[in-house]
Amino acid sequence: MNNSLYIAATGMQAQQLGLDTIANNLTNLSTPAFKSSNVNFQELMYVDPTGKHALKGADARDPDEAAATQRPYGVGVAVGSVTKDFQTPGTITQTGSPMDLAIQGNGFLEMTLPDGTHAYTRGGTLQIGSDNDLLSPQGYELKPTVRLPINPTSITITSTGQVMVTTATSTHPTQVGQLELAAFNNPGALNPQGDGSYLPTDASGKASYGKPGDTNLGAVTQGSIEGSNVNMVNQMVALMVAQRAYELSSKVIQTSDELMSLTNNLRR
Repeated sequence: MNNSLYIAATGMQAQQLGLDTIANNLTNLSTPAFKSSNVNFQELMYVDPTGKHALKGADARDPDEAAATQRPYGVGVAVGSVTKDFQTPGTITQTGSPMDLAIQGNGFLEMTLPDGTHAYTRGGTLQIGSDNDLLSPQGYELKPTVRLPINPTSITITSTGQVMVTTATSTHPTQVGQLELAAFNNPGALNPQGDGSYLPTDASGKASYGKPGDTNLGAVTQGSIEGSNVNMVNQMVALMVAQRAYELSSKVIQTSDELMSLTNNLRR
C-alpha cells in the first residue's frame, strides 16, 4: 500500500482547517474585541515497519526492537488544538458613548445566560434591560447585578468598576453598583460561542474574580471600544504558508499516483 497518499491527505485536511481559521481571522479584522485564533499542529502516531504494532514516537519501541534496522515512520499530521490569542491586546478606540466599555487587561465581564450558566465577554456596548438592569453587549444580565434608577440623566463607570448615576432629582452622583472582572489561568482554552462570548473549559480552569484595577485583571475604560487584535500582515504571511503547504501535499498525492501508474504499466 502506498502510504504517501494517506499521509499527504492528512496534510491537506490539516491545512484546510488552517485556511478556514485564517479566513475567519481576516473577516473579523474590524469586529470589536475579537481575538484571533491560532491553529496548533501535531504529528500523528508512528508505525513500526515490521508490522507488529503502532508507536506514538520514534523512541517508543520495545527494548527488544531497539536494534531493528528499520526505523518507525510517521503517518501524517493533525490539528492538535485551536486556541484564542488573549495575550495580544486590541487597540482601544475612544467613542465618547457612555455605554461603551473596554477592558485594558486580562479580565472578562461575567454574564448570566438564560439557562443559569455563566459566560464571559471582553466588553463592548452595554445595554439597559426592561428592569433597568445593566446588560452585557449580548443582552445578558451582568454578574454581579447592577440595577439603575429609572431614567438616569448620566451614567459614569470608573476605571475601578464603580457605576455612578445622576437623576433629575439628584444631581450628585450616586453609586448603584460595582463591576467585577474574571480571569482564567489559560484563557486561550476558553470555548468561543460567537457574538464575543466565551464558556470556560477544563483546560481554561475556573474563573477567579476581583475588582477592575487589580494587577492581573486590568481596568475598564468607559466611552471606548477594544478593537480586534488580528494582525493583517501576520495573517497574510500565514495564509501564504498554508497555501504552499496545501499545494505541496497535493503535489505529493499527484506524484504518488504517477508512481503507481508506472508500476502498473511495468508489464506492458
